[in-house]
Amino acid sequence: MNIGGTMTLVLTIEDSSQVGHARRTAQQLAEKNGFDDTDAGRVALVATELASNILKHASRGELHLRVLPGSGGAGIEMLAIDRANGFDLQACLTDGFSTGGTQGTGLGAVSRQTEVFDVYADSRGAVLLTRLYPRQHQVADQRIGISQHSMHNDPACGDVWHLAFDGPRISALVIDGLGHGEEAERAARVGEQAFARQPFSSPLLLLEDIHQAMTGTRGGALAIAQFDSHSDTMKFVGIGNIGAFLIAPDKSRGLASHPGIVGVQYRKAQPFDYAQVNGQLLIMYSDGLQSRWNLQDYPGLVYRHPAVIAAVLHRDFCRGRDDVTVLVIALEAAHA
Repeated sequence: MNIGGTMTLVLTIEDSSQVGHARRTAQQLAEKNGFDDTDAGRVALVATELASNILKHASRGELHLRVLPGSGGAGIEMLAIDRANGFDLQACLTDGFSTGGTQGTGLGAVSRQTEVFDVYADSRGAVLLTRLYPRQHQVADQRIGISQHSMHNDPACGDVWHLAFDGPRISALVIDGLGHGEEAERAARVGEQAFARQPFSSPLLLLEDIHQAMTGTRGGALAIAQFDSHSDTMKFVGIGNIGAFLIAPDKSRGLASHPGIVGVQYRKAQPFDYAQVNGQLLIMYSDGLQSRWNLQDYPGLVYRHPAVIAAVLHRDFCRGRDDVTVLVIALEAAHA
């Protein structure tokens, strides 16, 4: 199975009138992606509660929406993100508790209506993750998180990501087309198409195919990671400034890339092999994200869902002057 990137849809929540807009937008997204009336109604309910919760606890925040492609049917991901001072999660999950003068059934109801519910909250703010799937499909959730945003909400995004699954194997690609806008997107999409044809070829063959495909475009930076859970190994190759880390609860190691521009010129490319990676996180990101983050500054975050981790990193380290992509994969047994 192959899945390619779609940008995160960002809804600002700072006024009560925007709660209704969030509900309608989420419900329409669900209906367009195969949810029946009952399941689309669940999506609408959760969107309402998440948006209302932002207003209650933080006054202002964002609701991030994304379609989750899958072989058994699409899902809908919604993340409520704020920069408030946090809140008592366990209390908020208890029916009847409220800090906003309402009945207080919000987050407890949300957790029961969703197939995936996770949250991280500290003094910097809160990120609440929900994922909903049509209940008749019984889709298995993938422990993968993506946060992708274009600069200034441009409809064109020069970053692309692509994931391919084959039993115990995952092949992951991130490309950052040079600059931003339509020409950067065209360069990156050409590279993505070359990758998708043979995503489990050797990294060097893949890189050469992508380089040839991107010749004549602006070119870009690239990173490819191939993980095999059976052999507990990962191969990685990078050209340019795609950042990448392997992160375990007690250690973090950066993955080295070579200088150059794919589609233009690079002098050499050496893939690196990593062993005993099961149970670790792979994080890949474009240079729209600052590189000075450290997950150890966020106690317990490494254990949260990868989608929560991606959202926290984007919230706190987005440069704001380029397209940005954050891809977080839990390296574990077969995802799909």
